[in-house]
Amino acid sequence: MSDPFEGFDIEDPDLPKAIEKHAMSSGGYPYEDKLDSKIYEAEMYNLQRQLVLLQAHLQASGERVVIVFEGRDAAGKGGTIKAYLENLNSRYNLIAALPKPNDRERTQWYFQRYVDWLPAAGETVLFDRSWYNRAGVEPVMGFCTPEQTEAFLDEAPEFEKRITRDGIHLFKFWLSIGQEMQLKRFHDRRHDPLKVWKLSPIDLEALGKWDAYSAARDVMLKRTDSKHAPWTVIRANDKRRGRLNVIRTVLDTLDFQGKSPKAIGEIDPKIKMSADAFLRLKKSE
Repeated sequence: MSDPFEGFDIEDPDLPKAIEKHAMSSGGYPYEDKLDSKIYEAEMYNLQRQLVLLQAHLQASGERVVIVFEGRDAAGKGGTIKAYLENLNSRYNLIAALPKPNDRERTQWYFQRYVDWLPAAGETVLFDRSWYNRAGVEPVMGFCTPEQTEAFLDEAPEFEKRITRDGIHLFKFWLSIGQEMQLKRFHDRRHDPLKVWKLSPIDLEALGKWDAYSAARDVMLKRTDSKHAPWTVIRANDKRRGRLNVIRTVLDTLDFQGKSPKAIGEIDPKIKMSADAFLRLKKSE
């Protein structure tokens, strides 16, 4: 599909058929259809049981976990976080979804307000967007200077080195979706009275900045992927496959009593990719 915007009007209740047709396959997604709901529910149930065992282990050991979720608007970050936390104790599993900085916070060291949200013993903190705003949303939307973004890209690997050196398990997920899928999800939000609140003015402005976000993403992945804090790219056109593979990645990485490789299942290499593999794939397309 050469021009996803052709014939697209978010106010029109009828989504163009071409966008509907190409949404799942957009961005080179490897599957034509969503994962069957019964398969998804059965596999998610097994993963939820493993997450409960992981939670008990973290409480007993005092280990700490940070999970960063990044991706374009409508990539499925919130839904993935909700699925992860569904059967966990909110007292020890926290969501950090910080609003834009206030006047005082804007004068602080950039990472300062995020440090306040790092976990204590036994806790897991899931960031619904994170310090990586400075590498994506902020430069694309003109909320920071190029010099500020450059300083961030230099500092982020060192900041994360200190987090991991202190013993925190750090996961960084980029949820990747195709352009037609983003348009479809934005359109669905605009015309669903229960989801319209999810569509912000920033989301609408981002519609015309696809290429700018892609360029910012590529620089971010190249500059901040490291051995101590690697990026994991999850191809998320199908939310079900995306959620399963996020949770499997966490469970597969950590050791805990009762860990069952059979219950965790196989991570799908078509869905989960390293930053380097993803960038090579995008370059070849």
